[in-house]
Amino acid sequence: MARMPAGLIDLTVTSPPYDNLRDYNGYSFNFEAIAAELYRVTKDGGVVVWVVGDSTVKGSESGTSFRQALHFKELGFNLHDTMIYQKHNFSNPSSNRYHQIFEFMFVLSRGKPATFNPIKDRRNIEANKVGSWGKNTSRQQDGSFVERAKKVNTEFGMRYNIWRVKTEMRPLHPAPFPESLANDHILTWSNEGDVVYDPFMGSGTTAKMAVLNNRNYIGSEISKDYVDICTRRLSAIRKAQDE
Repeated sequence: MARMPAGLIDLTVTSPPYDNLRDYNGYSFNFEAIAAELYRVTKDGGVVVWVVGDSTVKGSESGTSFRQALHFKELGFNLHDTMIYQKHNFSNPSSNRYHQIFEFMFVLSRGKPATFNPIKDRRNIEANKVGSWGKNTSRQQDGSFVERAKKVNTEFGMRYNIWRVKTEMRPLHPAPFPESLANDHILTWSNEGDVVYDPFMGSGTTAKMAVLNNRNYIGSEISKDYVDICTRRLSAIRKAQDE
């Protein structure tokens, strides 16, 4: 990132290594330095999607996710949305707490997001089937409800900020990044021709989905093994597009 000019990136979609939950070929990273550079290279109106979770050590969750989100705010980012990536299953069963099946997706923006293309795939429910909470009203300070202007009913509405995503297993990388998760964030927070970045490129999922959605991409990756995986995946996409 040090070689990038300021304000180059429209969107970053990444899942950094955290809490030593995986062995990334022995590499680690300096969070504070990378966060500062992300702020510098992000355009005004640009967005960073930071997918992160916490480990449990001696019975206590680390809180790494919260500390990182607050540090981003201290740098000047807005915490635009705290989203949840809900997995279909869990990897480590718990005996004295509920099973852990989610990670945070912090949507950080440099000012007001310049782009928001909401995905509308949530089937709407008729208001009269869900009681007063489903009616088009807003609650006032005194607790009363005031009816708003009538909405136009459509079959599908904007999805919520909890996304259930199927985990994809790719044994060549220790922490596979679901393609659909990267795809949907790219569609939501960027437009065709924008520059999408991943500072922890890994096996290249963010780059792959950027290419498939007609975005430009930049990726940083320190492990040659992962660069080779990424290069093979992207070469296969280009070959398929040329045929």
